[in-house]
Amino acid sequence: MGHGRGRTPAVTSVATPARDNGPMDAVDGRPEPGPEPDPHDDFPIGFFTRVDESPDEVFYEPDRFVTHIDDRAVQTVGRLYRQLGIDGEDSAGAVLDLMSSWVSHFLTPPSELVVLGMNERELRANRQARAYVVQDLNADPHLPFPDDRFGAATCCVSIDYLVRPIDVLREVARVVRPGGLVVCTFSNRCFPTKVIRGWLAITEEQRCHTVGRYFRLAGGYDEPMAALCTPAGTPGDPLYAVWAAVSGGAGGGSGEGSGEGSDGVGAPDTAG
Repeated sequence: MGHGRGRTPAVTSVATPARDNGPMDAVDGRPEPGPEPDPHDDFPIGFFTRVDESPDEVFYEPDRFVTHIDDRAVQTVGRLYRQLGIDGEDSAGAVLDLMSSWVSHFLTPPSELVVLGMNERELRANRQARAYVVQDLNADPHLPFPDDRFGAATCCVSIDYLVRPIDVLREVARVVRPGGLVVCTFSNRCFPTKVIRGWLAITEEQRCHTVGRYFRLAGGYDEPMAALCTPAGTPGDPLYAVWAAVSGGAGGGSGEGSGEGSDGVGAPDTAG
């Protein structure tokens, strides 16, 4: 998915929806177990709504053969992937690129790159990909892959468009092998009518905290890490990253030189 610039009114409501205790058990008077709580309800009402709630397949039907961040940020994504050990020079093997397009930003593509996105013509043009899947994750967050299918997953400048990001990250944890990294990168650019309102209501650093919170609420991950990967205060698009290893891998799998936890924004050496 791509990006433009702009803002919508901030989300100001902090109320949470009321929940009842479910029907009473006829035997001992205790309430029957209700449905699992929805972790998205931990966010303010309206956080995951958008200005344009029309079907995403309509919005993404036109081809956009452009990059949505500047050249420096694009190169920084590739260097980050290499530093974290998920590009072709290392051992991630099969990698899933979520919400992808005509270009993935690996310096050297992994041995098997599967791209999933909305526009089939763009996906077919991705020269780094070995296979593609057309799917709207806002309509269906279930991933059409078996458990432990991939060694890593990426989501480049698109996490801010998901209306149920925690559901998607749960699915990603299912299809990525234990110890594999899931890497989300983002900047300060977006299509303002399609990004969730909550994203536009918070600062850039708070967005790192928010994505880290998505990982924690999804479960199945080690503690997420966050970094500002471009030099602070310099011209050009900033590039932020939040990533976490799927739980169960040896040594936690957070990558080397990986900055701070997601409660603080560090800066790994991706300057080249």
